Amino acid sequence: MASKHVEKMKTLYKENKKSSIIWYLVLRTFVIITMILSFIRGEYSNVFLCLLTLILFLIPYWINNKLNIDIPNVLEIIIFLFIFSAEILGEINNFYAHIPNWDTILHTLNGFLCAAIGFSLIDILNNSDKFHIQLSPIFVALVAFCFSMTIGVLWEFFEFGADQILKTDMQKDRIVQTISSVSLNPEGENKPVIINDIDKTIINSQKDGETIIEGGYLDIGIIDTMKDLIVNFIGAVTFSILGYFYIHNRDKYKFTENFIPRKKKRLQN
Repeated sequence: MASKHVEKMKTLYKENKKSSIIWYLVLRTFVIITMILSFIRGEYSNVFLCLLTLILFLIPYWINNKLNIDIPNVLEIIIFLFIFSAEILGEINNFYAHIPNWDTILHTLNGFLCAAIGFSLIDILNNSDKFHIQLSPIFVALVAFCFSMTIGVLWEFFEFGADQILKTDMQKDRIVQTISSVSLNPEGENKPVIINDIDKTIINSQKDGETIIEGGYLDIGIIDTMKDLIVNFIGAVTFSILGYFYIHNRDKYKFTENFIPRKKKRLQN
């Protein structure tokens, strides 16, 4: 009887995960094609990104099998699409430059997803027999929010480190027409000097010569970093509110379960 029940549960799992598996196979195929084309072109950094993407695609299955945590089908598909959008579309196909607000959309989604994961961790503990604690809904929502923002800040640390050490441009620079800086104050006072309507910046380098930036002044990453954290905040707050109401009324806000990983229930004989 036990073996039949296990086989039945495995069959149900495969049926429930059918759409997720289809998305995985389709996206995996695109990644492999991109990797082959990149190798032929000699774009070995893109080959590395493709390999990284294939590894990241395995994380949901590793969590499911090794940690005994069930990731909802909807969340699993979103994770696959998020990874594909960030690495293959964003980095290799440069959607960050060609599609307006592409980076903003991904960081907002990241804030939402990380809040869901943080919420799940606390909710699992709340419903565990091993922990004799019951955290209030507002506290669970707050922890979910803080977890998401911490991940967002750590990612910005990573981008800053990569830009400083590897000379990448993960903190995307942008052209601005107005700057305000106390460093430009001729008397050295703590009063900012504001320069408006900048139409051109000239950079002189002893090694690389003169570089002209048309259209304004080049902001080095700070606007991108703050924008990323702000939209991460929006995503985190959105899910934290949903999570708060979900704890109060799980039946009414049942759709929230589509984004919350769950500890698997042990099969009964």
